[in-house]
Amino acid sequence: MDKLNMQTKNLAEEKYETLKNLFPNAVTETIDENGEVVKAIDKDILMQEISSQVVEGREEKYQFTWPDKRKSILAANAPTSKTLRPCREESLNFDTTENLYIEGDNLEVLKLLQETYLGKIKMIYIDPPYNTGKDFVYKDNFSQTTEEYLNNSGQYDEEGNRLEKNLESNGRFHTDWLNMIYPRLKLARNLLTDDGIVMIHIDENEIIQLVSICREIFGMINEMGIIVWDKRNPKGSVKGVSYQHEYIVVFSKNYNEFSASDFIQKKENADRMISFVEKNTKKEKGVNNRVRELYSEWMTKNKNSLTGGERAYKFIDSNGKIYREVSMAAPDKPETRSFRPLIHPVTKKECPVPAKGWRYKDETMDELLINNEICFGIDETTQPNRKYYLDKNINETVSSVIYYGGSGEVEDLFFSNPKPIYIAKKILYSYTKKNDIVLDFFSGSATTADAVMQLNAEDGGNRKFIMVQLPEKTDEKSEAYKAGYENICEIGKERIRRAGKKILEDNKDKEGIENLDIGFRVLKTDTSNMKDVFYAPVDTQQSILNNFEDNIKEDRTAEDLLFQVMLDLGVPLSSNIDVNNVGGKEVFMVEDNYLIACFDNDVTEEVVREIAKSKPYYAVFRDSSMASDSLATNFEQIFESMSPETIRKVI
Repeated sequence: MDKLNMQTKNLAEEKYETLKNLFPNAVTETIDENGEVVKAIDKDILMQEISSQVVEGREEKYQFTWPDKRKSILAANAPTSKTLRPCREESLNFDTTENLYIEGDNLEVLKLLQETYLGKIKMIYIDPPYNTGKDFVYKDNFSQTTEEYLNNSGQYDEEGNRLEKNLESNGRFHTDWLNMIYPRLKLARNLLTDDGIVMIHIDENEIIQLVSICREIFGMINEMGIIVWDKRNPKGSVKGVSYQHEYIVVFSKNYNEFSASDFIQKKENADRMISFVEKNTKKEKGVNNRVRELYSEWMTKNKNSLTGGERAYKFIDSNGKIYREVSMAAPDKPETRSFRPLIHPVTKKECPVPAKGWRYKDETMDELLINNEICFGIDETTQPNRKYYLDKNINETVSSVIYYGGSGEVEDLFFSNPKPIYIAKKILYSYTKKNDIVLDFFSGSATTADAVMQLNAEDGGNRKFIMVQLPEKTDEKSEAYKAGYENICEIGKERIRRAGKKILEDNKDKEGIENLDIGFRVLKTDTSNMKDVFYAPVDTQQSILNNFEDNIKEDRTAEDLLFQVMLDLGVPLSSNIDVNNVGGKEVFMVEDNYLIACFDNDVTEEVVREIAKSKPYYAVFRDSSMASDSLATNFEQIFESMSPETIRKVI
């Protein structure tokens, strides 16, 4: 049986192996800072292999860089042996939900998710700390030991990760923020689907730097644009321009996977317009002049809140559908377009044909006539137009400007500047489909989770969310702390609970609402479940080996082990988990027996045979779990005879 690694991949090592296979002549050895001989890549030979122009030394070149950039790249590539431990008591609907709430430093979490969610996230939507000189930013430990790090002032956790103020007087004002965001975006890109998209809130302090690093990480060809969010509330007294807007930076994973119809937004007031007409049509028992008069009055009353495109939808047909009139004149004169005159339905005379003909073929024109989608004038002297129905054209291309000055709508949950639900829903609607996964690794007030659930309630979708948040402690003087919320994660989880309850209540009469997933599975970042000897056996002295009769830490549960195995094998952390008793042993059956695991001691042949009989894709046991040496010897034979395709692993 193969042994699981129980730590994330070393991305630098993986890239080294790729380069070694492509350019074996560039492989060499060098001396590291400890005087040890280590393998390396000869940069000069590599550059000669991949380019006819070698750039080196102080020669000028186009690049975006800052102090410690190389260390931030190393931070992204370095492996971690951390794990995620399930927390049932803080979860909601743990056994049935497909949503995740993960507590911990998002740099570590993004590394842990690499195997399981590689290429599976449709949208990453984040609102990272703005570099205002007041907000806290993540201070990653690039070079110091934990002991050295704890000697620094400021807030820190037991792993040496710290939150600190990034004051404008700091000479590393931009550098510290860039070192924080760069490795996280670099790791996040790997998680996106080929047609995935990342959308990042930012203000004027780092917009230029953020776009520059996104162009480097995602590629300039994948820049989808920048949305300006006009908050309609200028900042107070400032030197220079008073900003009343923020930005949402948009990049795709692969621009070639997109089409114009993929990235859309809903017409702002379309639902209100349709609802008003439907209500009055029902009241009048059909469409009549009174319905049209009421709609016209409503349009006039609301003209300031309607966009120009929406105001054009001012007509109602006999079926109660709202439409606008659009010219059918061809923009050019191709041979495939129609020049056939249309006959006026009343005068029976030919109507004028556009100079360049109709934009549709004869077959399409016939179809439009049959469906009553052509508007004729009073007589034949008016050139006919086409009806464009609002319900069929409810979406439009995403605009570069969003106007909204509302609040975050987080009732009594202690956040001063949360993302408004309105903005979050608009963003999510623009690109996610009904079964997509949305990741927010700066979860904060959990607005993204709230928006996902609301959108699912509206369109019957099954979008899943993954929220990631560092459990930053609340100020002991704050109202949140006084109310019993010791860290920001506790507030975020409570927000999701309240939001889900309210969504169910607001939609209780809606068909199928009982199936809405308002739960979340809480996972917390922690040190590995494995003792140190598991990772560094060569450094373990023989005299202390007796202390390691078991390579698993004493305080870890079987479910803890299961989730670390799921991470290592790339099994989704939201997978369905059944727990059965087989021969007196606890057996986990994950995702319809895709993975079966048993971590009990003294596993008998009966248990092994029952697991093999289920023919799992993966079967995982503890290294020393077999009840006897003879069973350990027969283990492989049992699987070879009953389920030879099963991949067997031990921890």
